[in-house]
Amino acid sequence: MYFLKSDIEKFAPLRTKLDDDLKAGIVNPPYEIFNVYKKRINSRTKFVLNRLQKGFDFDIDEYYVPDRKDSQWVADSTKLDDLWRKRLKYEALNLKLAGKKWDKVVETLSKRYKNYQKAILQYKAGDVFELFLNSFAESVDPHSNYFSPRDSENFDIRMKLSLEGIGAQLRTDNDYTKVVKIIPGGPAYKSDLLHADDRIVAVGQGEKGDLVDVIGWRIDDVVQLIRGKKGTVVRLAILKAEEGTDALPDTISLVRDKVKLEGQAAKKEVIEIDEENHRFKLGVIKIPSFYIDFDAKRKGDKNYRSTTRDVYRLLQELKQEKVDGIIIDLRNNGGGSLEEAISLTGLFIKKGPIVQVRNSNGSIQEDDDPDSSIIYKGALGVLVNRFSASASEIFSAAIQDYGRGLIIGEQTYGKGTVQNLINLDRFLPISGAKAGELKLTIAKFYRITGSSTQNLGVIPDVKMPSSIDPSEYGESANPSALKWDKISPAKYQKYGDLTPYLPELIKLHNERIKSEPEFQYIFEDIAQYKERKKKKRYSLLESVRKKEKEKNEAKRKAREEARKKFTKLKVIEKGETKTKDLKIDDPRLEESGHIISDLILEIRK
Repeated sequence: MYFLKSDIEKFAPLRTKLDDDLKAGIVNPPYEIFNVYKKRINSRTKFVLNRLQKGFDFDIDEYYVPDRKDSQWVADSTKLDDLWRKRLKYEALNLKLAGKKWDKVVETLSKRYKNYQKAILQYKAGDVFELFLNSFAESVDPHSNYFSPRDSENFDIRMKLSLEGIGAQLRTDNDYTKVVKIIPGGPAYKSDLLHADDRIVAVGQGEKGDLVDVIGWRIDDVVQLIRGKKGTVVRLAILKAEEGTDALPDTISLVRDKVKLEGQAAKKEVIEIDEENHRFKLGVIKIPSFYIDFDAKRKGDKNYRSTTRDVYRLLQELKQEKVDGIIIDLRNNGGGSLEEAISLTGLFIKKGPIVQVRNSNGSIQEDDDPDSSIIYKGALGVLVNRFSASASEIFSAAIQDYGRGLIIGEQTYGKGTVQNLINLDRFLPISGAKAGELKLTIAKFYRITGSSTQNLGVIPDVKMPSSIDPSEYGESANPSALKWDKISPAKYQKYGDLTPYLPELIKLHNERIKSEPEFQYIFEDIAQYKERKKKKRYSLLESVRKKEKEKNEAKRKAREEARKKFTKLKVIEKGETKTKDLKIDDPRLEESGHIISDLILEIRK
């Protein structure tokens, strides 16, 4: 949409030179390409702003093709202008059908493209270098990456679920840095001086440091100024949410501290499921990622944070609440620490191998759970989807291979490789300089059965309907991904065998979802999604699009009315003993509850 055919032809000779140049330390070509891209961005933004002023005739029968991956590069500016006219008309029609007046349509699209232009123009040399290195690395392996010093810091924060700062979630709003959310327990929360929707216009270091104007800055640059060592002072000049841009900013002082990111930690709830005249109380533990504070553990902190430690505590609480079974919810969990996947599995099995790892030299090692104690012995289910990857797959596979619990949901992502972080600072001649980190794939995971999870993922015992085609999303969709293979199985003793129960559980599951209205909607949505995927072009005739919108809106309203008649899933919040009705917004979790309840009944028989 930005480059011309002539641009691509000019870049073509670089195809066979980039790798040699990189090996020789020559990185000029990516900057040359990016400079052309910036010119095209400026040209297209100018076209957009001018073209919006002319308006569009939505009574002309023409169409637009949003997906251009199989299209030819446009030969000249005239043809590119017409392509962009259709793109703008398509976006404008979408906004118009959403109820926006024309002046608001123009304002929205103008702001959208100006913001994108500004973001690109704010790219620094390091950003372009990082973009190039990651593109190069991912062409060889989808999980090898370069982390800039800033990205390296953010990765560390995600792993340990804590940072040193003020505890405020920020975003860019036009030229201002706006507060989105105040994190409970952090310095900003305790001070009650900073609130959601306040705008930060300047930042100063210490009690007397100069205030640096940050209007128009990139959000990551502002964040770097605000973060800092625990116990140090940062001053913020802020405009309150209710104040105009011409108001005099207030200056506040906050003492930085360690902020725990509780929103990303493991959490529990209890759901009640009625099955065959029995009411089952089931614990649900949602694990967003496999995290661990490596630094705190290395320093000998007895209270260091980790997934396993948090889940251990939650399991003890659920046992006190006398739940009949537990569901570990790993949906959308992209992985994290291998060490945590192993130790978490150990909470549910006796000692034994959890995963096998084959290194690049062909050597194979077993990673075991050395602890023979089992923290929870009851009925267990693991809920996964296509976005469950890496460490999630190690845990799920081990639970399945030991016969310890049921895997429920969708085929998982299929990331069966091991990465290692290499600190690049040590290669710099200047002490204290930062170069970032390199994340390199060094090995592959294998289940204790010998099968790799690479590409294949984990196949659930009981499958949920899914709109995701594994050939289009997941490891198997990456052309540079390593292939599936297998090695010899490890020696292990199964905890149990749930396979005799599967035919009945699957039969009951299929009967339920055929009659359950929420799953009928899921089936409808899947069918509609598949139909939309076939649709390559979209009409720019308002009358046609309006009829489509009215049809979809009528269907949505009918669905909402029908939903009001459904039995609602009852949830007990944390330690509360009374139930409260909630709108059913997670039919897969509820169905998982029915499956585990069926399992309990089958075992009792």
